[in-house]
Amino acid sequence: METKRTSQVAEQNTDLPQARETLVLASGSPRRADILRAVEWPFEMEAADVDETLRGGESAARYVERLAREKAEAVAARRLFGLVLGADTTVVVDGEIFAKPCDEAEARSMLRRLRGRWHEVLTGVALVRAETKQAITAHESTRVRFAPMTDAEIDWYVSTNEPTDKAGAYAVQGRSALFIEAIDGDYWNVVGLPIRLVYELSAKI
Repeated sequence: METKRTSQVAEQNTDLPQARETLVLASGSPRRADILRAVEWPFEMEAADVDETLRGGESAARYVERLAREKAEAVAARRLFGLVLGADTTVVVDGEIFAKPCDEAEARSMLRRLRGRWHEVLTGVALVRAETKQAITAHESTRVRFAPMTDAEIDWYVSTNEPTDKAGAYAVQGRSALFIEAIDGDYWNVVGLPIRLVYELSAKI
């Protein structure tokens, strides 16, 4: 009986993910690094510095995919080999892109627009192979609903400095979790890296 059980486990394990190729994360984001660590995906970090200005007529999906690819390509250009991962996240409300707030006043303005309603979070993902320049890009979209927030609650949250470097002026895995009513889609996408999408793309490059 024990031998049979062991055999069944061995057969099941053949379907498990094999060792994943070490990634070069083209980012300094501790949140994206934490997600890779959580799934035990080996990686190293090398931040990319690219112009994140939105181009005229550019959709949110095209915007995040372009920035993800530019980040990955910038790092790949400095390396002889390796699989480079770029990512970029933004928040969209009524078709308007909310990037990182430039100051506390803009953070408050963003949060007032988000409170009591749904919005969309998009993350562009790009993988670029340094030795061949082969690239693949895609994006993930998740809907998030904020609870109603008072001005006092918004002032408190902004005072924590958590919104400072976050798209849409909030971190779902941080203090803003107090105000998140619902998430429709990939939670990790809202944190900043849709790891399932990364896994799927890595099998194609």
